[in-house]
Amino acid sequence: MSREDGRDGGGAEGAPPEQLAFIRESVRKAKGPRAKPRTWRGAALAPELPVARVLVDKGVLHLDRYFDYAVPEELDADAQPGVRVRVRFGAGRHRVREGRREGGGLIDGFLVERLAESDYSGPLAALAQVVSPERVLDDELLGLARAVADRYAGSLADVLQLAVPPRSAKAEQRPSPDPLPPPAAPGAGSWGRYEHGEAFLRALASGGAPRAVWNALPGPEWSAEIARAVAATLAGGRGALVVVPDGRAVARVDAALTELLGTGRHAVLTADAGPEKRYREWLAVRRGSVRAVVGTRAAMFAPVRNLGLVVIWDDGDDSHSELHAPQPHAREVLLLRAAQDKCAFLLGSWSCTVEAAQLVETGWARPLVASRERVRGAAPLVRTVGDQDLARDEAARAARLPTLAWQVVRDALRSGPVLVQVPRRGYVPRLACANCRAPARCRHCAGPLEAQEAGALRCGWCGREEGSWHCAECGGYRLRAQVVGARRTAEELGRAFPAVPVRTSGREHVLDTVPGAPALVVSTPGAEPVAEGGYAAALLLDGWAMLGRPDLRAGEDALWRWIGAAGLVRPQTAGGIVVAVAEPTLRPVQALVRWDPVGHAVRELAERAELGFPPVSRMAAVSGAVAAVGEFLRAVELPAEAEVLGPVPVPVVSSGGPRRVGAPPPGERWERALIRVPPGKGAALAAALKAAQAARMARGAAGGEAAVRVRIDPPDIG
Repeated sequence: MSREDGRDGGGAEGAPPEQLAFIRESVRKAKGPRAKPRTWRGAALAPELPVARVLVDKGVLHLDRYFDYAVPEELDADAQPGVRVRVRFGAGRHRVREGRREGGGLIDGFLVERLAESDYSGPLAALAQVVSPERVLDDELLGLARAVADRYAGSLADVLQLAVPPRSAKAEQRPSPDPLPPPAAPGAGSWGRYEHGEAFLRALASGGAPRAVWNALPGPEWSAEIARAVAATLAGGRGALVVVPDGRAVARVDAALTELLGTGRHAVLTADAGPEKRYREWLAVRRGSVRAVVGTRAAMFAPVRNLGLVVIWDDGDDSHSELHAPQPHAREVLLLRAAQDKCAFLLGSWSCTVEAAQLVETGWARPLVASRERVRGAAPLVRTVGDQDLARDEAARAARLPTLAWQVVRDALRSGPVLVQVPRRGYVPRLACANCRAPARCRHCAGPLEAQEAGALRCGWCGREEGSWHCAECGGYRLRAQVVGARRTAEELGRAFPAVPVRTSGREHVLDTVPGAPALVVSTPGAEPVAEGGYAAALLLDGWAMLGRPDLRAGEDALWRWIGAAGLVRPQTAGGIVVAVAEPTLRPVQALVRWDPVGHAVRELAERAELGFPPVSRMAAVSGAVAAVGEFLRAVELPAEAEVLGPVPVPVVSSGGPRRVGAPPPGERWERALIRVPPGKGAALAAALKAAQAARMARGAAGGEAAVRVRIDPPDIG
């Protein structure tokens, strides 16, 4: 049963005493007199260490602590720290009548430790079952999960749901292979292209812990370079962990590791593998049979033995941000692991995020870059088409393809495929005012207006037709296509180049690779397939749509998406060329032309430091119904340095429109407040928000209209 004081592992650790007292009293009242803990009548307990400290699988903050249970003698051998158990939890779980257990329900949990005695004064309930003698949780993983829960104001149970995959009995019964001896240290290979690349590999092979932010040269060599870093770490007798954004990137690193090291030396952890295979691979890592792991964001918790290197590729990709509570980011989890295990750290990308620039600016990591001569030799030539060029271009107004782009495509198709990047998928274009570019919205529900074949306008949410639209911002009556989807673009290009095959890659159907033969490949950002031998050219359309988003990261994200596509194009020395349809005077466009994402990130970081924006400051978002947010802000005891911005209204979602994750329910009005603290106060902010949220949950104000959502480091603060 529970230790009511909640001292060890308590979810409200660090909270004010009055909030702790309120939580304890609320829990006692909720349990009632029948919930008094007691052992089962006549049960023989384990002769040694008869108390099991259990973390129950309840992801609510006011129950985020350990609970003590008695260990029956028949479970003594299997009830070891780290195993999965089942316990009775809930009102009535300890009622005993005539020797029979009544009431309550069984709930899963993890046995954290065995003790000689409990600091709870009453009798203890007994463990109901040891699910499996497999020890899946050790002190290292538990410490990491606790650090992540504290950083993101979440519960330990929620983090462990992300860290430990669901059990498969068949996978547990299958023995893992014996570990292979360490391989020989690899040669430098293409790491010699970087100024300190060879020294970085030597440090890994010798057991060092270098920390680097790696600005990779464009081209397909990045996966082979990661494989060599992993091989060097294995050669030094340590383990390695690689986290990449998606399954396509996993396949490339997997193939590079297999080619360099052979089979049996690394595990692949992805959700696409299926629960049994994924759990089998995870167990091989946990048992020490495999010392290297590559996977998507769930692999950030992989229990690699003697961890010597953590790698994250392309940390600007949204896929690295977990959608489930407490919504950690893979980069931050790997930073915690590097500090906890004192291991090497490598953050690599063709582009550069502001967070990566901050790691170098603070001296925590060193830059790993190539000389400007090598960068210019590996990057394609970038040309731009601005608004003034489009206004003078009759071809652009008629076919949405500027003359320069048309000429580049025509010439490039003689030697290979051409990539065309568009900001969104689909067919129907969104419309905007031709004068001020304000989105054209329905007067009834504020949904987006779409053009129909007959020329009429219709709302994409409620379906009403609009016969007399005018712009609410400037009063204009002329419309233009705001962003044309991938399928519509493919159709237009097919008419412009009728003899050339056109392929599309997007959310519904993502291509991994395309042949090196002439073809047009239309793709949304992040879905670009790799072309054999590289693309001859690339078109980056509708750049203003990505730059015009009202978000702090609009410029950084646009540059990241452009470089992700342009990096697949052949070098300038091989005739590779990129045409970006965007205003050339804007900073992200200039960074693309110079191929200088690091300089762009450094300047962004300096501006955010002046304004007090993340990542220089730590920030949290509190959203919910108007009354609930106001009550929460009055109750939470924030650090003295905290600054509350807002609250401001959250855009209302129509009942006919799509609902984003974290958006208010249709028709409801929500508010959001941003809470900002200076560097060094992030832990205090997270503790205060967690304690306040736990107190609300203990009072029963966690759902319905009283719901309040707290997110640390929100990705969108625009």
